[in-house]
Amino acid sequence: MNIKVLGMGCCNCVKLYENTQDAVKDLGIEANIEKVEDMAKIMEYGVMRTPALVINEKVIVQGRIPKKDEIKKILQK
Repeated sequence: MNIKVLGMGCCNCVKLYENTQDAVKDLGIEANIEKVEDMAKIMEYGVMRTPALVINEKVIVQGRIPKKDEIKKILQK
């Protein structure tokens, strides 16, 4: 599984990254989690509001910070 957290490094982006790491760890799944802070790359996903969560190249959440439990539910689908 390939997971990307899109954002410029603000506290909300950092929190989403941490929540994502915690969710992956709790589930015990194999995932590559990457931070994307380059605005040009973020725009390639059509994201207008950060932070955003991208799983396997599909934008799942943008403009808010989902809690760890919500991320776990998303990952289990």
